[in-house]
Amino acid sequence: MSRNSVVFWIGAALFLAAVVLMTQVIGNQYPFFAGYVILQFIVLAVAWSILGGYAGYVNFGTSAFFGVGVYTAVFLVKAIGAPLAVQIAAAATVGALLGFAVGLLTLRMQGIFFSIATIAVTIVIETSVTNWRFVGGAAGIQIQRPPVMPPFDNYVQMLFFVQALLVVLAVATARYIQISWIGRGLQALKDDELAAECTGVPTLRLKVLACVISGALMCAAGAPAAMYLQYADPSSAFNLNYSVTVLAMSLIGGTAHWMGPVVGAILLGVTQQLLAVTISSEVNVLVLGIMLVLFVVAAPEGLLGLIGRLVRYRAGGKA
Repeated sequence: MSRNSVVFWIGAALFLAAVVLMTQVIGNQYPFFAGYVILQFIVLAVAWSILGGYAGYVNFGTSAFFGVGVYTAVFLVKAIGAPLAVQIAAAATVGALLGFAVGLLTLRMQGIFFSIATIAVTIVIETSVTNWRFVGGAAGIQIQRPPVMPPFDNYVQMLFFVQALLVVLAVATARYIQISWIGRGLQALKDDELAAECTGVPTLRLKVLACVISGALMCAAGAPAAMYLQYADPSSAFNLNYSVTVLAMSLIGGTAHWMGPVVGAILLGVTQQLLAVTISSEVNVLVLGIMLVLFVVAAPEGLLGLIGRLVRYRAGGKA
């Protein structure tokens, strides 16, 4: 194991230890409600970057995968009373299968045609769930939380820790892809797909693989949301705001490195939570648009790219 890997896993262990410590020493429940949302968006942004960042395929289907994760959990709870771990594992499996199917159907398209196709997938799935009475249909469904497990005193604290585990899993996966032959292949097809294919890169296979992994992580992130809200309805679960917000987080942080979506999700997620408390949650859309425009114009490579340019500029000036 390389030195960077050791540092990464030590950091991941310290992060999870800090999350557990928070659940034991903080009595106020609001930090866990807000923290859960931020962690959820970190997972979604990192998952989005695997296909949208590494491969360059702008995906507006995040809300479709998130909603499928929500309703997979709802179905299992209502059908067999499945525990949370089973809900997440099943949602990840369904997400991988959905990613495989969507990848085969849409990844032969490029540019705006692919993006439109992913929006169409969201609409089709949402319409199907809206007419599925077993999971509540258009009216939605109430979810009863089971008893919380120790060492947590509150179910939201447990969900906060579970989402932190998913953050570590998503970041570790994205990091591995970036430094492996998969990441190099995705980068090659992002630069010039035709040239990559001519040199022997299995472009379609890599794109489908990226879609499968991305879909599995997005669905897994959505699975605990039903228990978090104790309610699920199609208009919320498949809300296109998830797609737009996740895309903005990834672009603001930077898509060239696995850290970019993490930084963007933390920056934008914390800002939105603070605005929701101090002003109004309606301002979040305005702030999202302003930040996205500013970063696209002033820092098209994201915050990490901007920092890298400043470091290179200062190093060149000193030289």
